[in-house]
Formats: sequence, C-alpha cells, structure tokens
Amino acid sequence: MQNQDTLQRLKTIDGHLRGIIRMVEDDAYCIDVIKQVQAVQAALNKVSEAILKDHLSSCVTTAIRGEDPNERARVLEEITDVFATSQKN
Repeated sequence: MQNQDTLQRLKTIDGHLRGIIRMVEDDAYCIDVIKQVQAVQAALNKVSEAILKDHLSSCVTTAIRGEDPNERARVLEEITDVFATSQKN
C-alpha cells in the first residue's frame, strides 16, 4: 500500500471515529454505535492487512534473500509476534 493511500484511508477512519464520538456524546442508540465501531474496526483491519502485505513483499523478502541470518531471524520473529498479538485481541 502506498504511503499516500494509507494516509488517506487513516484520515477517513479518523473522520468516522470522530462521528462515533459525536454519536456517544449525543447518546445515540447503542446498536447504531456498535455498528459504526465495527465498521471502523473493519477499516483498520484492511489498512493493517495492506501494510503487512507491503512489508512481506519488501522488507521481509529482502531480509530472507539477504546474507545475514540474524536479519532473517529478526524479521521472521517480527511476523510471528504480529500474528501472536493479533490472536490475543
């Protein structure tokens, strides 16, 4: 994902989140708020997936093809940690 596209998506999510804050401040119907929160979560997941895809195709690929076994181990550990953390949520 290109940096500009990522920023635009995050700004859109930010606007959406601000709308949710207003909904809570205005005591909107709980289910409506939950639906909007779920939409933001889904949008954040898409951004995260796109960033991860770019990382795998650039940084991780470079490290795996490289000569430094410590760097290979480091990037693989990072990926493992990302997946482990996502499973906890």
